[in-house]
Amino acid sequence: MKMNLEIRPILSALMRSKTGAILVALQIAISLAILANAVYIVNLRLAVIDRPSGVNAESELFAVSINNQKTGDHAAQIAQQRRDEATIRAVSGVTSVLRVSQVPMSRSGSTTGVALDKKQTNTNASVSMYISADSLIKHWGLKLLEGRDFNADDYREIDPSTSKDFVDSIIITKSLAQKLYPGDASAVGKTLYFGVGDDANATRIVGVVEHLQTHGAQTGASSEDSALFPVRMSNDPYSMFSVRAQPGQRDRVMKDVEAALRAASADPIITKTRSMEEDRSRRYRADSGLAWMLIAVCVLLLLVTASGIVGISSLWVTQRRKHIGVRRALGARRADILRYFVTENLMITSFGIACGLALAVALNQLLVSKLELTKLPVPYLLGGSVIFWILGIIAVVGPAARAASISPATATRST
Repeated sequence: MKMNLEIRPILSALMRSKTGAILVALQIAISLAILANAVYIVNLRLAVIDRPSGVNAESELFAVSINNQKTGDHAAQIAQQRRDEATIRAVSGVTSVLRVSQVPMSRSGSTTGVALDKKQTNTNASVSMYISADSLIKHWGLKLLEGRDFNADDYREIDPSTSKDFVDSIIITKSLAQKLYPGDASAVGKTLYFGVGDDANATRIVGVVEHLQTHGAQTGASSEDSALFPVRMSNDPYSMFSVRAQPGQRDRVMKDVEAALRAASADPIITKTRSMEEDRSRRYRADSGLAWMLIAVCVLLLLVTASGIVGISSLWVTQRRKHIGVRRALGARRADILRYFVTENLMITSFGIACGLALAVALNQLLVSKLELTKLPVPYLLGGSVIFWILGIIAVVGPAARAASISPATATRST
């Protein structure tokens, strides 16, 4: 009842000096709209950064690429690849090595279109091609959900410059399986076509792995549209090997592998190593930078909003010194003065929050229409509202406490 009696005079006072109240409410509204959407975008970016690559113990893996490989002789090429593998495997600290066409999140690799029927005019998906000479499931620690890994009979040795041979078996990701065969219980045993028309290559799906990000690691639904191919290919001037080192030994092993390859080669070669952690960091550098930038914006918004509330409240305390003194002389306690300013601030903050919620939804609709975003979840709106209510109370406590400490004699003294 007492609170209700205080609201009417507070409203009357606000209407007499409404410019300051409107500015504070507007500041809160804009800050809430930006904060809710910014925090939502930050969480989306962090979720993208933390996506599993599908590879177990990324910190133990690195890729080594060799340039200036000789081409032209298929048998000699295959033999050289095996010698390079043996050289790498002999380095102390190496636990496994295999030749692979590309690695996840590297932003360097090949894709190909796949179709459910070669009579189609367009493909159903673009697939990241992981071509390996041995089991990537074992080497990378991929989780096999159904079907089987490749066996010895599945692997081929192909010279793409002279042969159009293709593999009979492939392994795909769960994401790709759900995209190609929505609603089907299993993709194992189904025939998939690479390309369309009479030249399309038919192959059979023998297994499905849970996760494997593409080499591009796209942000959208195609980020795991990957397939494994059991092939050792020749006539490529570039040769890449994925190497797994013992825990804690990766950095030292990377240097030793490069030195061993140079020492084993009769001709000068160009080698380059990079860890999977480096690939992840480079791929998600922009996402991480955006997240930190938005976090900084949110902190600045809160500081500016709090400063605005403190400033306007301090101004009102100065302007109302006589009013406060009269109330104190009529028997108002310090708690009554404090409650007056806190209530006044809560009313302004609540009005600003109400406007901010509408503005936040409108801003989100704009972002949804322009960017690949989903609708702003309600908890972000509620959380933002609570933050600004708490911020408003904290910001006004100082000026309100100073107002409550003013003595009647001081406040009513003529100036």
